[in-house]
Amino acid sequence: MAHLRPYPAAEKHMTPLDFPGTRVENWQQKGIEKLGEMLHKYRSLQVYMDICVKCGACADKCHYYLGTGDPNNMPVQRAELLRSVYRRYFTPAGKLFPKLVRATDFDETALQKWFTYFHQCSQCRRCSVFCPYGIDTAEISMAAREIMDAIGVGHKYTTEIVGKVHAIGNNLGIPGPALTGTLQFLEDDLLDNTGHEIRLPLDQEGADVLLVAPSADFFSEPHISSLMGYAKVFHQAGISFTISSFASEAANFGMFIGSFAQKQKIAKRIADKARELRVKRIVVGECGHAWRVAYSFWNTLNGPFDFLDPNYPVPQHICEFTHQLNERGALVFDKEANDDLTVTFHDSCNVARASRMGPSAGGQFEIPRALIRATTNKFVEMDADTIRERTFCCGGGGGLLTDELMDLRVRGVLPRITALKRVMEEDGVNYVALICAICKAQFNKMFPMYGIPMEAVGGVHALVNNAIQIGAKRGIV
Repeated sequence: MAHLRPYPAAEKHMTPLDFPGTRVENWQQKGIEKLGEMLHKYRSLQVYMDICVKCGACADKCHYYLGTGDPNNMPVQRAELLRSVYRRYFTPAGKLFPKLVRATDFDETALQKWFTYFHQCSQCRRCSVFCPYGIDTAEISMAAREIMDAIGVGHKYTTEIVGKVHAIGNNLGIPGPALTGTLQFLEDDLLDNTGHEIRLPLDQEGADVLLVAPSADFFSEPHISSLMGYAKVFHQAGISFTISSFASEAANFGMFIGSFAQKQKIAKRIADKARELRVKRIVVGECGHAWRVAYSFWNTLNGPFDFLDPNYPVPQHICEFTHQLNERGALVFDKEANDDLTVTFHDSCNVARASRMGPSAGGQFEIPRALIRATTNKFVEMDADTIRERTFCCGGGGGLLTDELMDLRVRGVLPRITALKRVMEEDGVNYVALICAICKAQFNKMFPMYGIPMEAVGGVHALVNNAIQIGAKRGIV
């Protein structure tokens, strides 16, 4: 897939993020200096550079390698693109005898390979599950992208999105008036369909909960059904909540571009709005990498969150929130409402391999499944080697959900499609439930290319939206 590379970022995308607008004149020296700085700052990166023994355990674990057959998409080979430059400038053997240790200069050829193949990694971390040394190739990809940003060689799609978040508050660039209008329209729709005034409040100071959902939930199908499911849960439980017009985005592409500073800045607006709105809790919607950033990094980036109510987890996933309410008897579900569906569950990679959910180990696997079983009568698991911590990426994560990489996305989704088709043929599965906005968008576009209806994908809270009985029992806060 050497021909396939993302569109480069322009100056207007780079400078608002404090990156050089164009490639700097002394980019080789600056790139090597940046690598040295990161080796000192991130001890894990130094370890990952030194301990790989080329055992090959990761070689056939990447969905992009399985889909494309390109050896540079083997995790070990992709990492070698950075590792060979590391050896050249940071090891005695590489400095003295570069050919003997396969050390390479950081030259134009190396940079072009970096730009191509480090943007053919979705940072899903599946390879790390199988590495006997625990090498996290996702972190190596993030490091390479950070170095490229530092010398003015950025990726248009991801930098443009980060810019929209800073300027407007969300990835899609939805302005406040459009968001207000959409939420009002959805409230009218909920009233027509349920006969109940179910609200989607915006900027409501003093609400109990700040709901931070992916912006796709406000406008896109199938995401929007999950948003309506969230609203029904809050309404039925009698818990007030609000959406913030500025922090109207859970996603954090700062992680995809490998920038700690950008990741921190994006996360900070959520913490700031939570303080400003005086909420007691923060609940994160169905977004895989957003949950990883929230669960794993929020406290380090912008903590402590001691202004929130200590009786609740910080942060809390919407699945855990709904599951706890259901366990306490606050919700009533009519499973028959979903009887036209035979459901399977796709574990989204950033939730499965980079976070937890709830008080118990493995909650990120069990809680969404418990919600599916609570709202449906027919649930089927895909092959054990393709779910839970071994799940395959959807093929669009890591900042690759962009049309110029369509060929890669089509090939990268193939391992997941293969497992899905097996349960569709053998068990009659016709619905894939999941909890990631990127997976929903990727599957929605990829499924028809493989002969699967796009309606076969949706959120776990879309099932909740169908099954919840409004007014059946008043909530328990």
